Amino acid sequence: MAAALASTHAHWSSRFAFIMAAVGSAVGLGNLWRFPFMTGQNGGSAFVLIYIGCVLLFALPVLMAELAIGRHAQQSAITSTRKMAVEAGKSGKWSIVGWVCTAAGFLVLTTYSVIAGQVMAFSAAGFAGGFAEPDGATMFYNTDTIKMFWHFAFMVLTILIVSRGLKGGIERVATILMPLFFLVLIGLTIYSMMNGAAGAALTYLFAPDFSAISGQTFVAALGQAFFSVSVASAIMITYGSYLPRDSNIGSSAVLIVSADTIVALIAGLMIFPIVFMVGMDPAAGLGLIFTALPQVFSTMPAGNFIGGAFFALAFIAALTSSISLLEATVAFIEENASFGRSMTAWLLGGFAFMIGAGAVYSEAFAGGFVDVLSGQILLPLGGFLVAVFAGWVIPKSLMRTELSHASPGLFAFFHFAVRYIVPVAIGSILVLGLDDRFNAGRIGAMVGLG
Repeated sequence: MAAALASTHAHWSSRFAFIMAAVGSAVGLGNLWRFPFMTGQNGGSAFVLIYIGCVLLFALPVLMAELAIGRHAQQSAITSTRKMAVEAGKSGKWSIVGWVCTAAGFLVLTTYSVIAGQVMAFSAAGFAGGFAEPDGATMFYNTDTIKMFWHFAFMVLTILIVSRGLKGGIERVATILMPLFFLVLIGLTIYSMMNGAAGAALTYLFAPDFSAISGQTFVAALGQAFFSVSVASAIMITYGSYLPRDSNIGSSAVLIVSADTIVALIAGLMIFPIVFMVGMDPAAGLGLIFTALPQVFSTMPAGNFIGGAFFALAFIAALTSSISLLEATVAFIEENASFGRSMTAWLLGGFAFMIGAGAVYSEAFAGGFVDVLSGQILLPLGGFLVAVFAGWVIPKSLMRTELSHASPGLFAFFHFAVRYIVPVAIGSILVLGLDDRFNAGRIGAMVGLG
């Protein structure tokens, strides 16, 4: 059945559709809330500069490798890695690369949906007038039953989109929501810069303070850069499998990482002027989004609308990431079972919902077992394996063919990076990530995921 599918494999209808879907996957809640508070916790602009360097040196080569693997094999992450290993004369057991990435992405989805449900609830609260009082928004998210409802609603929406397939679901949603996302982001940023402490925010983000740099700063920047671009979760291999043969992987990868990084920086310009205007701590962590900002919105002119729009922006980012996480798993089951896409999406989405339900009733479950397994173990392990696979298992000539549009210099950098630089860097994430100081136990919920 997999062989039959390969000949009828769906493809993106345009490069624009692919870029919007891939950027939507990469731009997630992590860009809007994890990047700003990590900047605050790690020395401000010094962290930003190191982060950009890590994106170019580490995240970009892995992204190019994943897109090339998917485009060559034209199948899911698991099937693609098995197929390419066999073509290279290696053991089909190298499909473990795809298995680890797929498992990581699926586990991320289970708790990501819970957090996205809260975002959805706060957006509804804003537009319904819930920010009229400092704690008004919590009325929309104050019991386990209500939390379960929003988790359920978000997961059902994700399933409905994925069940409609590549062009009827994922592509259509991405080409509508992502341009809307950028419009709302720019509008909110302009409002924030005009009405908040813009000068303090610009200084904080762009005036380097290298005295604040420590070894932990490099580890944090490396982790954020790697996980922000949605690599190692089977997403980009799957999305790459829908690319036509003549697509330019190098330039597409540069566009994706550039857009992801720009969104993270603009998010800082959107949030920090308000943070500094009211004297909030920029290193306040997750409380910055769900506790501090709603209180600020309650005191602002048109705060209900501004707050509702802010959380609607976060909702769009969460949704475009969640559909890619579910799609990566659905693609594999669809290749190897006769359930059909719709049934597969509902079965897998329902399973993810049930795991996420445990996170609703137990934060220790979400921030403990699931997040440690997905964020601190499987994601960095998957990235390490992808780099080794692309650099040492797949013949260099095959990778050169898939990256034929890349200049000789870019390809030389790419191949050297995936062979030597990236495995060492991600190996350090894998080891150091077991320490809670590395990611406060929440990397798994932030992928995309940004």
